[in-house]
Amino acid sequence: MIPIHYSAEVARARDAGAPIVALESTIITHGMPFPQNVETARLVEEDVRGAGATPATIAVLYGVLHIGLEADQLEALGQAQNVAKLSRADMAACIATGGTGAATVAATMIAAHLAGIHVFATGGIGGVHRGAEDSFDISADLRELAQTPVTVVSAGAKAILDLPKTFEVLETLGVPVIAYRQDVLPAFWSATSHMPSPLRMDDAADIAKAQHIRTAMGLQGGQLVANPIPAYAQITAEDLKPVIDQALQEAETQGISAKAVTPFLLGRIFELTDGRSLTANIALVRNNARLGAQIAIAMGK
Repeated sequence: MIPIHYSAEVARARDAGAPIVALESTIITHGMPFPQNVETARLVEEDVRGAGATPATIAVLYGVLHIGLEADQLEALGQAQNVAKLSRADMAACIATGGTGAATVAATMIAAHLAGIHVFATGGIGGVHRGAEDSFDISADLRELAQTPVTVVSAGAKAILDLPKTFEVLETLGVPVIAYRQDVLPAFWSATSHMPSPLRMDDAADIAKAQHIRTAMGLQGGQLVANPIPAYAQITAEDLKPVIDQALQEAETQGISAKAVTPFLLGRIFELTDGRSLTANIALVRNNARLGAQIAIAMGK
């Protein structure tokens, strides 16, 4: 038996058959410093509510899978130290041993599917890391998208990754990649890139319908909705390139690897951009939360 606890708000929404949007928790524990992490998590939850859906921030606390966090739990998680970063490989072990862990994209998808939640809004997905031809460092997020039927709304893959290889792997795995209201893929902090999008949709109802049809056809997996960061908040790819290159070089020099790579790079890019990357990150995840709520509402119609 899986120990699952639903927050009071999520339990009410489930009972009423109301739309719910899953939210990850690694953005709280590994993606932003305190107190911006908690402040942002609360803003994102409010964005989901304001758009007409119920937020469900997902984490494992002391061996219990929580679908939705109460206010005090969110605050405590935002200040917690040495929180595990959970994915498909270690989520069950964390629960079994009574541990506490934040859910990555893959882990959030798994938990959302267990809870009957069909839409998940996040910042950016993981993918193929630069130099993966030597390190084989490829996020479990990509395979999760191919096998778990949850529509994921993000600003594309994180810009610190090898973006062409990331989207090539998604194509190989048969994952629909849908750019929202534009013909090119966004690049996380940047609204556009040089990469054409395989699919484009301009309406949340079409995105919801596409997932329903995939399920009816017996096709495994979910969809990746690539929602561009609002133009006012973006950092152009040209401005970011030297910053990302420097952060990557420092990570290599310091021997940073595996799950520690992404938090390290995000932290250094925050420092090297004088905080602009954090401002952009907050804007894009809130933007994704609002679109996620629209899709969740359409899913229920």
